Amino acid sequence: METFKDVMPKIRIEKKSDRELIFYLETEDKHSLPNLIAKLALEKPHVIYSSYSIDHPMVSYPRIAILTDGERDPVDVLVEVLNEAKEYLIKIREIIKEKIPERKDL
Repeated sequence: METFKDVMPKIRIEKKSDRELIFYLETEDKHSLPNLIAKLALEKPHVIYSSYSIDHPMVSYPRIAILTDGERDPVDVLVEVLNEAKEYLIKIREIIKEKIPERKDL
C-alpha cells in the first residue's frame, strides 16, 4: 500500500514570468501543502498576491499562484517558502522529541 510520502507530487507549470508563477501541484493532498505555500508566500516582501484554488476536489488538483511586484522573482519566493516550511517541520519534530523523549526515532 502506498503512503503519502511514497507518492511524489507532479508539478505542472501553467505560467512563469518575472512577476508571476502559477503551477499545479498534482497530489492527493488537496489543501494542506497548497495552503501552507500560499500563506507563507503572502508574508514575503514584494509578494502582492498568493493563493491556491481547486476547481473541483474530486477531479482537479490545487492551482497555486504567486504574484510579485516585480522586485522579486516568484520562483525565488517559492524556494524561500519551501525552505521555511521545511525548517518549521523540523522545529515541530524537535518539540515533539522533547515531549516524548522515549521515542528514539524522532
